[in-house]
Amino acid sequence: MRLNRTTVLIAALFAASLPFLLHYALPAQAAAEPAAAYAANGDLLPVGNYREWIYLTSGVDMSYAAKPADVTTFDNVFVNPEAYHGFLATGTWPDKTVLVLEVREAKSKGSINQHGHFQGMQLMGFEVHVKDEKRFPGGWAFFDFDSPEKRGTLIPQGAPCYSCHEAHAAVDTTFVQFYPTLLPIAEVKKTLSGAYLKDEAAAAQTK
Repeated sequence: MRLNRTTVLIAALFAASLPFLLHYALPAQAAAEPAAAYAANGDLLPVGNYREWIYLTSGVDMSYAAKPADVTTFDNVFVNPEAYHGFLATGTWPDKTVLVLEVREAKSKGSINQHGHFQGMQLMGFEVHVKDEKRFPGGWAFFDFDSPEKRGTLIPQGAPCYSCHEAHAAVDTTFVQFYPTLLPIAEVKKTLSGAYLKDEAAAAQTK
């Protein structure tokens, strides 16, 4: 069967545009790469683009101890977009979730500010909470960083942060109770932990 001229022209145009289409398809493939990567010794490699992720919340001078902190700081929490969309759909975190906690100095004097605090440029702390069910006992692990540009060191499983999250976190050992856009979703999806509900009931009795 002979091909007409229109068919031949369409085929030629498609062949000519194929390299162009492949070139612009590459960024989409790169975006699907895992948010967490590890060195040979188990350190967590830097999470370089975390500030382009989904912002969840900020806290001021938050502490789970009775004694307040000596300095005023802001806590900022970010999560990789794939995990965020997974939470929206299910009310819990999918495997390979990466949560970043960035602690910044709080400043009160600067520019035209007269009252309150704003975030300064100095980074006071940096931690990453990773869910990887095959890699870590219990599914989750914490990593401590000297700076976002350096590798993160695994915090041992026996550290207090693990037991605290297990005993008080709202969803899947994470403090979703402090994430105002996600807590309502967990309530609707009925994924709130028994430990969190127990804490809330106890708090209600003391009011």
